[in-house]
Amino acid sequence: MRVVVAGAGRLGTQIAQVLGAARNQVTLVDQDDDRVAELRGHVPAEVRVGDACEPTVLEGAGAHAADLVVATTGEDEDNLVISLLAKRQFKVARVIARVNDDENAWLFTPHWGVDTAVPAAAPLISLIEEATGATDTVALLRLSKAGVNVIETTITGQSRAVGHTLAELAVPPGIVIAAVVRGGRPASPDPGLTLREDDVILVVSHAATEGEVHAVFQ
Repeated sequence: MRVVVAGAGRLGTQIAQVLGAARNQVTLVDQDDDRVAELRGHVPAEVRVGDACEPTVLEGAGAHAADLVVATTGEDEDNLVISLLAKRQFKVARVIARVNDDENAWLFTPHWGVDTAVPAAAPLISLIEEATGATDTVALLRLSKAGVNVIETTITGQSRAVGHTLAELAVPPGIVIAAVVRGGRPASPDPGLTLREDDVILVVSHAATEGEVHAVFQ
């Protein structure tokens, strides 16, 4: 998936980090030269200087070929302009925008090119879920102090794990099943739990990749 993230603040950087780690092609754009210099080489994304409200900057960042644009600047006006350009000028299939001020939420509609509006108070995982869309396995975050990854995978109707208990799965050493979320409610990963379609599995590992987790459950 090709992704353009506008705004390299804390949230935009985290989005670029997560989506880039999930092997998406990510470009992160910000006006602040110092911030861009600080991030280059430290996130799995191309980091560019520029005002994403400018069509030429968005085009240079790859918006013309992007599958997703995420507007995460600290200004609602900028996020709306970026969304409108992405949708109307570059025909981006999916546009997500952060709402900084709840009073402006009513503006974040398809009329302004916004497919999904995410309140500033929403947790990072909500925005990641919106950004990844149909992707069934994605690294949600890296707990740097502990040196482990939290990876999410969603059981589909075609998953090999459907109808099997957790105990029946060949889970490699180093992968710990932390929770099974079913119907929006987390459940303890009891070995006898039989997996169903739409179950969401959260695993913790210090070494496993998304591909290895996918191989177990999908």
